[in-house]
Amino acid sequence: MLITTKGIVFSALKYGEADLIVKCFTEKSGLKTYLLRGVLKSKKGKLKASLFQPLTQLEIVANHKDKGTLEYMREAKLFQPYQSLHTNVLKSTVVMFLSEVLRNAVKEEEPNESLFEFLETSLTWFDMHDKTANFHLFFLLKLTKYLGFYPDDTFRGEPIFNLLDGTFQTVETNDDCISDENVEVLKQLLGTDFDSLSTIKLNQTNRSRFLLMLLNYYEIHLQGFKKPKSLTVLNEIYN
Repeated sequence: MLITTKGIVFSALKYGEADLIVKCFTEKSGLKTYLLRGVLKSKKGKLKASLFQPLTQLEIVANHKDKGTLEYMREAKLFQPYQSLHTNVLKSTVVMFLSEVLRNAVKEEEPNESLFEFLETSLTWFDMHDKTANFHLFFLLKLTKYLGFYPDDTFRGEPIFNLLDGTFQTVETNDDCISDENVEVLKQLLGTDFDSLSTIKLNQTNRSRFLLMLLNYYEIHLQGFKKPKSLTVLNEIYN
C-alpha cells in the first residue's frame, strides 16, 4: 500500500557497499524498517543519505507491505529542518544517545499517534532552545508514559520510590526501592514541563546518577533493554 506519512529516523545502518537499512517511527504505521538501495552512491534520485541522520523528522512516501519485512521507500524530504541538533556538539551527542534508547525501547509496529506527537514536539523544542542540560532526563521520564510505566505520583510526598512498582511509598518493600537524592530529582521533574526545565539546578554528578537510575528503571520494565553504548560518550561530553 502506497502511503505518505511523517517519520522520525531512529537509525541508519550501512548495508553492503551502497545501501542503507533505515529504521523510522512513522505517524501512520508505527515502526518501519526500510532498505534504501544505492543511496550511498547515488547523486541523483529522491533519496539522499544526508536525510537519515538520527532523529531527523521526514515526510516519507513509501510502499508498505505490512508483513514484517523490509519496506520500500520511494521519496523522503525534510519535514522539520533542525537548526542546531546536528551541528551543536552537545546536542548531537544527546541525539545519538536518545536515538539509541528509542531504538531499544520502541517496538510498536502499529500507529501510536500520541507517542509520535510527543517525539515530534520534544525534538523541535530541543532544537529551538539553548538551556537544555536537563532535557534528556525529562525526555526519558516523559517517554515512560507512552511505554506504559510512567511513575504514579499519587503519593509523591513519600520519601521512597519503588522502581519495580513505579510508586512512591513510606517504607522499602523490595530491593528496587530508592531513598536517595534521586527521589527528590524525580519529584522535581514530575512537577515541571519543558519550558521550566532550566529552573531545576543539577550538577553533573546529580545528573549522571539520576540518568543511571532512569536507565535502571527502563531495564526493570522493558524486557531486553540494555544501557546504551553511547552513555559513555554522553557522560564525557557533559563532563
